[in-house]
Amino acid sequence: MRINEENVGDDILKTLLKSFVNGILTIVPIILVIFVIYKTFLFLDGLLGNTLRPYLQEDYIPGIGLLTTIVLITLLGWLSTKFITGSIIRLIDKWLEKIPVVKTIYSVIKDTVQSFLGEKKSFSKVALVVIPGTEMRSMGFITSEQLEDFYSPLKNHVAVYVPQTFQVAGFTFLIPKEQVEIIDVKPEDAMKFILSGGMTSTSKAKGQ
Repeated sequence: MRINEENVGDDILKTLLKSFVNGILTIVPIILVIFVIYKTFLFLDGLLGNTLRPYLQEDYIPGIGLLTTIVLITLLGWLSTKFITGSIIRLIDKWLEKIPVVKTIYSVIKDTVQSFLGEKKSFSKVALVVIPGTEMRSMGFITSEQLEDFYSPLKNHVAVYVPQTFQVAGFTFLIPKEQVEIIDVKPEDAMKFILSGGMTSTSKAKGQ
């Protein structure tokens, strides 16, 4: 009788432990996403919200700063297409690209933003590259196919960015075009696969 009671107790403990783990797997991702969205909202809202708050005081509503930021960005985007304001913006652009140190920071930020939002987006092609001296492959993203403008001997090479697992950092490799295999995988799926260490593909297989 005592053995049966011990087995029942173990089963209850295992059930409670399993439920606790399932709760963590369910709740923690939701909490983290909400936290990130909340912090992002506070940051974006505070860009102009901190300036508007002293004037509006009690009439200030959370989100006005974010809405004002979106309106101003949209307005600037529209003005950049007009002759006079567009000329002024292009003049500022050229001016920033001539200032020592500032031009480096500005060009990196500008090229990065354009690579994600511009017409010629980077990270749109997923590539497999062979690790030299092995039969192993690594997954990355084509970031530039026009290296000749950067350094003429690299005209037959492409730049491949390979992110690191569980990190935002990564490596940029300059690889001959014939050694790069472009695969038909969505960039977001490839990024999730790399950052998770391949675990996303395992979870998808279990769900099928």
